[in-house]
Amino acid sequence: MKGNRNIFFLVLVCICLKTQAQEKTDFLKESPSEYETRMQWFSDAKYGMFIHFGLYSQLGGVWKGKSYDGYAEWIQSNADIAAQEYAMLTTTFNPKDFDADFIAETAKKAGMKYIVITTKHHEGFCLWDSKYTNFDVASTPFKRDLLKELSVACRKYGLKFGTYYSIIDWHHPSQERNIDGDNPWGWWGEIRMKYKKRNGYIDYMKNQLRELIENYDSDIMWFDGDWVEWWNMEVGADLYQYIRALKPDIIINNRVSKRAKFKKDFGTPEQEHPGETLKYKWEACYTMNHSWGFKANDTDWKSPEVVYKKLKDINDKGGNLLLNVGPDGKGNIPDESVEILIKVGNMLQK
Repeated sequence: MKGNRNIFFLVLVCICLKTQAQEKTDFLKESPSEYETRMQWFSDAKYGMFIHFGLYSQLGGVWKGKSYDGYAEWIQSNADIAAQEYAMLTTTFNPKDFDADFIAETAKKAGMKYIVITTKHHEGFCLWDSKYTNFDVASTPFKRDLLKELSVACRKYGLKFGTYYSIIDWHHPSQERNIDGDNPWGWWGEIRMKYKKRNGYIDYMKNQLRELIENYDSDIMWFDGDWVEWWNMEVGADLYQYIRALKPDIIINNRVSKRAKFKKDFGTPEQEHPGETLKYKWEACYTMNHSWGFKANDTDWKSPEVVYKKLKDINDKGGNLLLNVGPDGKGNIPDESVEILIKVGNMLQK
């Protein structure tokens, strides 16, 4: 028995030492060769699918009979909807037609190599059953584990799986509508952090990000919302280190910090892309019409030829294309999006 205790003690010491070593690792100082090895699959991928999906998807850009301009996923901001009133949308969220296998298979046929889905957009609603909030899919009529279904489908078709997570949160009690604003962007885009509430919110973020990594094995963590004044380089770097410690080979976009200055692991131009090769890795994200989230009256679709040319131009300049689809409230990807994706896939095969 004494020998067994000694062995147990040694194992415990080794685990502790390994944990301490991992905690002390500065992931921002990895060598160029380590970075290139970690980023290899991303560099080879060239093409991925973005999925914007949330409570806003069932509205389609319309609130109380009025259609609002701008991105559909920003309707809480554009219509200036109070957080508690907006939260009532959980009672009607039931995307029973969401078909993860079809989505992954379509991405595969399109020539895509990875998928990134909005697990929590600015509205704060979580597409998974989180232990840290009730504002999630488990509190809706839709009881399925949507992220697990999509993660499994991605593995089935040989695709990498990515999770988008917004830094700002229009529902979380740490933040409040900015009364100093004079338009939707000022009120909600520049949402205010309450006094001494930031650290608690960062803990909330870290807990949820750990859930995404441990429960769904995210290959990419894709952040957004870094523009607010209460988010800075220091807290961004700390969050980057925290996530890499959880999963050292994960890839994180530059919006985890301030995107204008921070370029690890890759830059993220939006609705545009550079006209020349850059000195860092990058991925341009584009919509297929004029909205990320589903918008019922937006039927101005890019042609397959336009998408194909953008993809080739982006790839020729060393970047990836992350092309968006916005499922409707029932979970269906618009037919036009599917048609574009398949046609571009056929063009790539030729």
